[in-house]
Amino acid sequence: MDAILVINAGSSSLKFQVFGVHDSELRRHLRGQLEAIGLRPRLQATGAAGEVLVDRQFAVEEVPDLPAAVALAHEWLRGLAEVTLLAVGHRVVHGGPDYSGPVRIDAPTLANLAAFEPLAPLHQPDSLATVRRMMAQDPDLPQVACFDTAFHRGHPEVADWYALPRSYYDEGVRRYGFHGLSYEYIAERLREVAPDIARGRVIVAHLGSGASMCALRDGRSIESTMGFTALDGLPMGTRPGQLDPGVVLYMLTTMGLDANQTAEVLYRESGLKGLSGISSDMRALVASADPRAAFAIEHFAYRIGLNTGMLAAALGGVDAFVFTAGVGEKAPSVRARVAERLAWLGAVLDEDANTAGQTRISAPASRLAMYVIPTDEELMIARHTLAVLRGGSG
Repeated sequence: MDAILVINAGSSSLKFQVFGVHDSELRRHLRGQLEAIGLRPRLQATGAAGEVLVDRQFAVEEVPDLPAAVALAHEWLRGLAEVTLLAVGHRVVHGGPDYSGPVRIDAPTLANLAAFEPLAPLHQPDSLATVRRMMAQDPDLPQVACFDTAFHRGHPEVADWYALPRSYYDEGVRRYGFHGLSYEYIAERLREVAPDIARGRVIVAHLGSGASMCALRDGRSIESTMGFTALDGLPMGTRPGQLDPGVVLYMLTTMGLDANQTAEVLYRESGLKGLSGISSDMRALVASADPRAAFAIEHFAYRIGLNTGMLAAALGGVDAFVFTAGVGEKAPSVRARVAERLAWLGAVLDEDANTAGQTRISAPASRLAMYVIPTDEELMIARHTLAVLRGGSG
């Protein structure tokens, strides 16, 4: 079976999926992950019907780092007799000003993308390390980069400029937006779920460990809450979201933090983790009776409400609101708090539908349609990779 391998790399985990290619159709063949890399490495994978294909623990020295994890996962996949890999699609968070669509990766492309590592330090270095390892291990296997920034490249210029000297824009300092693979999938899926709504003005909230929101008009991104880096916009698991730049200057000068210490606070110690002092995981906060957890959740919902107003202004009104990603799909109590913040837009929640996790969770009397639509970034990556392989633009 010809197949596309999709890889999403993190510092301590490697997630992968294999999609079989059947003419022009992609079918998910298996999904897996290698987690707790360098601690308690464990390789798990399940087939299309949920059957366990592998569940194996490894010694730390066997999988000490991400390159070793890539080698192990690749070797296991090569042992599957029924799978012939045609290409590998990689989620790459930051494409910068040069990449507006998926591209086949060569050495110059890899060097260009490495320049954006400081702008996405939680994701870009691991993604590129994975690409390098795959290229070294199997030089003839095409590698394709699919960017989280690409879907937003059609924004009007007025939305993407900062009020800085023009030379900064020329250097690439501009608002890019992220989670584009997720928003692209939701835009396509919405055409199936609610075609009339899909042609209108829709706000999508990608709420996970990383969180952002996107304004869609007729399925196209026109504004996003994230900007130059994935620090902007909503509070996230460990990132603060929107922040007065003066706070950063204060940290660097008056508080005496250096650049690395400041980055550590902004990328790893803030957001829900910093607000609650308990956890970055929304599941732990929802389950906690600590008032600090409740405050962190309320702050999260409050900022979603504020950003909804901004995006509604960009759209000139809003017809629907879509929840997606881990928190958006699996936390009905958080959705209910957000819906309260959207009452000014005419949002009325159907509590039973929300608790049950149905696709449409707004009541019949609601002026604002509200949906829960699971995202599928991996499928988008597979589609883009196959299109590049066949000579298209993705």
